[in-house]
Amino acid sequence: MTQQPAPTRRPTRVTVFNHKGGVGKTTLTMNLAAALAQLGRRVLLVDTDPQCNLTSYLIDDAVVDGLLDKADSPEGQTIWSAVRPVSEAVGGIFPIKPLKTSVERLFLLPGDIQLSQFETDLADFWAQSFQRKPKGFRGTSAISELVGHVATSIGADYVFYDSGPNIGPLNRCILLDCDFFIVPVACDLFSLRALKTLGRTLTAWIEDWATISELAPEGIPLLNGRPHFLGYVPGGFRVYGGAVAQQQSHYLARIEKEIHSQIVAILRKLDLTLAVGSLSHFKLGGVQDFGSLVAASQRTGLPIFSVDDAGTQTQRDRARRVFNSLAKKVEARINETRS
Repeated sequence: MTQQPAPTRRPTRVTVFNHKGGVGKTTLTMNLAAALAQLGRRVLLVDTDPQCNLTSYLIDDAVVDGLLDKADSPEGQTIWSAVRPVSEAVGGIFPIKPLKTSVERLFLLPGDIQLSQFETDLADFWAQSFQRKPKGFRGTSAISELVGHVATSIGADYVFYDSGPNIGPLNRCILLDCDFFIVPVACDLFSLRALKTLGRTLTAWIEDWATISELAPEGIPLLNGRPHFLGYVPGGFRVYGGAVAQQQSHYLARIEKEIHSQIVAILRKLDLTLAVGSLSHFKLGGVQDFGSLVAASQRTGLPIFSVDDAGTQTQRDRARRVFNSLAKKVEARINETRS
């Protein structure tokens, strides 16, 4: 009797999402993923922001320019290169390979400005899914399918999506593909206001996808459709003498209340399992303003805690502790939510 191969484990898919810009989303995504890689995990970063900030963070400008110039050619290796046949209705996913980064065990699927074109297609694919058209389901699940193939090829433990600051069709597909999402929040009034729409928007997406899934023909590819709220990470605050600046400390308390009322409570009305844990569990940590370390990290493509041409050793050690603690908390929360 022939022994059957063991089933392939699906890596945990996570997105660090906030539709407000300027909250340090890309920096948090990269450094959290790097911290997980340093813990021995294999991580695939997926740049689905048409602005390509994550790709520019990790890859030299000349290489990025070359990737974008060749994206429409048979040698194309961006996410757009992979989904272009689906967009143009000429075939399925075009296989691309992930790029190695300066961090061991950390890989990247490079973004492309032309993903903005694919976002228009995704709006049509969504409508076609409601009409039970197989093309709609395949288009909606195209990036998910691509990520699945690539993650399997490198034996990834985690997939982290970097998404753009909006609530459009592209981010809808990314959120619905994920197992978990993390919300980064800046300590300011605009971040508080943005939280008021996040929970309701996500709930509407989950409900719509549940309806679409019931309409799906048998054997058609489907998104996960049930992103669980893992927690939030306040960032960009300043610390003086070991204490958070007074004005920003005021916002930290307000953020916690808004997270509970605008995300946790709303998701729990839909399904209690989408936001598991007590209120204190949802704060995953905090990332203070690391000043020149951030700019140096973006310039060198290295994690904040690994750059050696900016800041002090004390600042780098503090950054290492912050992101190491955050990575461990994220893993613990994932395990806790799944148990």
